[in-house]
Amino acid sequence: MSNIFAVILAAGQGTRMKSKLYKVLHTVCGKPMVQHVVDHIQELGVQRIVTIVGHGAEKVQQQLGTKSEYVLQQEQLGTAHAVQQAQPILENEEGITLVVCGDTPLIRPETMQALLKHHQEKGAKATILTAIADNPTGYGRILRGHNGQVEQIVEQKDASPEQQVVKEINTGTYCFDNKALFEALKLVKNDNAQGEYYLPDVIEILQKQEAVVEAYVTEDFEETLGINDRVALSQAETIMRARINEKHMRNGVTIINPETTHISVDAEIGRDTVLQPGTIIEGKTVVGEDCIIGPNTQLIASRIGDRTTIHSSVVRESVIADDTAIGPFAHIRPQSTIGSHAKIGNFVEVKKSTLGDDTKVSHLSYIGDAEIGQNVNIGCGSITVNYDGKNKFQTIIEDDVFVGCNTNLVAPVRVGKGSFIAAGSTITKEVPEDALAIARARQENKPNYVSKLNLK
Repeated sequence: MSNIFAVILAAGQGTRMKSKLYKVLHTVCGKPMVQHVVDHIQELGVQRIVTIVGHGAEKVQQQLGTKSEYVLQQEQLGTAHAVQQAQPILENEEGITLVVCGDTPLIRPETMQALLKHHQEKGAKATILTAIADNPTGYGRILRGHNGQVEQIVEQKDASPEQQVVKEINTGTYCFDNKALFEALKLVKNDNAQGEYYLPDVIEILQKQEAVVEAYVTEDFEETLGINDRVALSQAETIMRARINEKHMRNGVTIINPETTHISVDAEIGRDTVLQPGTIIEGKTVVGEDCIIGPNTQLIASRIGDRTTIHSSVVRESVIADDTAIGPFAHIRPQSTIGSHAKIGNFVEVKKSTLGDDTKVSHLSYIGDAEIGQNVNIGCGSITVNYDGKNKFQTIIEDDVFVGCNTNLVAPVRVGKGSFIAAGSTITKEVPEDALAIARARQENKPNYVSKLNLK
């Protein structure tokens, strides 16, 4: 295949979104829509990607980084004008240029590949990606000649009643012979009601030059959806979520209720894992095999081992090993690592801590800035007191320690291997190995004292 280049149109402000956020940075299944477009194009093995930016240019560049080159369209004067901004970068290149809008995240790489293949096989100077719409109202219509080639693109407002019946529509995605594209762009005029330079006019210019103009029909109209407002954003989310869920189910994941299960496009899930209703998996999360996730669980940018259960809990930017039980109602905060055969139970919060294999924190505890060894039992209501109002300090608990209920471990502090902390203690000093630590006031009973208080 020839050299392939891509121009992504991402300069529009997106006023119909009614948002402070630049339109193409709105997310679909956890990823900005323009990032979806770039990632899909990269799968084609393109030589160069040029993104045309306008409003919010810096934020788009921050998002895409070095995956693209950038050109600023200072005035939005139409789609042809936008593509023309890439001329200094691409004008002298030999090959095919793909033009895609940055607000079309649903177009699959396979569809783009098929478009390029059709373009080359037909020896075309331009090929339009089209679709068949049950209701084509609002779209430009594709009019073909007897030989199947595109003769004309007619916009809705200019179409005759006979032409309006045509259901093949222009999706706004094209591929061109690169040099023919930039030569034709020089001839595009803005003599229309909007005073803008339109990319479809390039098609008419090439036809007048008797160049071959083709169209490739995608089988799925939904993937051509352009997102211009929050309604379309929601529609795209629904379509992509269904697509992602279907992929995982066909790969051996059980999803009890796909309609209430949200999975990031970058997530990986092992076979025979079950996702209960209300599961949300975000970012580049990896879930192992034979897990049970949910119900009502959120995993964000985390790694979950095999055969682990996470029930009604939140895990963020952390690692959970094999055969571990989390929840219900646990919160695993960033930079935490939970070992295998461990248990994090009801209303337990773990933050920036490491817990070893076979360690259990079963009820109502806070573990922050701690290193906890293997086979440690943390009793109900125990906390690591890691913050003095200004600085954070570390708690270290070695292997085989038993921490009784309602214990305060005031950091910095170390608890030695095999030691035992009595319930209700406040530990402020190091506990040696195999020692019993008791740090509480001695109980004293005063007989018949209640009657003196006149409480009855």
